[in-house]
Amino acid sequence: MADTTTAGSTPTTAGNTYRKWLVPGIVIGVLLLIAIWFIGSYNGLVGQREDVRKNFANLQGQYQRRADLIPNLVNTVKGAADFEQDTLTGVTEARAKATGITIDPSKATPQQLQQYQQSQGELSQALGRLLAVTENYPQLTATQNFKDLQVQLEGTENRIAVARKDYNDASSAFNARIKRFPTNLVAGAGNFDEFPYFQAQNGAENAPSVNFGE
Repeated sequence: MADTTTAGSTPTTAGNTYRKWLVPGIVIGVLLLIAIWFIGSYNGLVGQREDVRKNFANLQGQYQRRADLIPNLVNTVKGAADFEQDTLTGVTEARAKATGITIDPSKATPQQLQQYQQSQGELSQALGRLLAVTENYPQLTATQNFKDLQVQLEGTENRIAVARKDYNDASSAFNARIKRFPTNLVAGAGNFDEFPYFQAQNGAENAPSVNFGE
């Protein structure tokens, strides 16, 4: 009888131990899954935020490339007799204003980005007016140096348009993600904020007309 009692108590003890650790084990497992999801979501948002920043840095690089071309363009145009001084002054002033504004999109308000966008748009318009006026100076537009600058400006304006779209697309994807449940919980805990967009602005973002070889 003593042996039977001892043998029968073993599965009971094991069952009690199993039930004792079952709930804590489930809780630990759930918490571990939540932690893994949280870390994965956080790292994903970090990577996506850096992608937006990279796209904006690329856009800034294209704007800077355009700004670097302008002094050569102005100097080339100055060689034309009786060229409209007001037009040259407008381009120079617009360039100074555009290059004088720096911005971090992850910290910028929509108003600050709008100001940055407006200054770049004004430079685009000033360039457009300058290039339109040069059509009245065939001896200028026939020079190789001027033609080369036209080609470079046209290429830069096209790259600006692409870079601006890439930034908006990346910002849209990021902004949508941080609003979706349950990722919005991670975004709130990690202080992930929305990125502002570039908006169409009364034609200010239109690239200047650069019609070379016509």
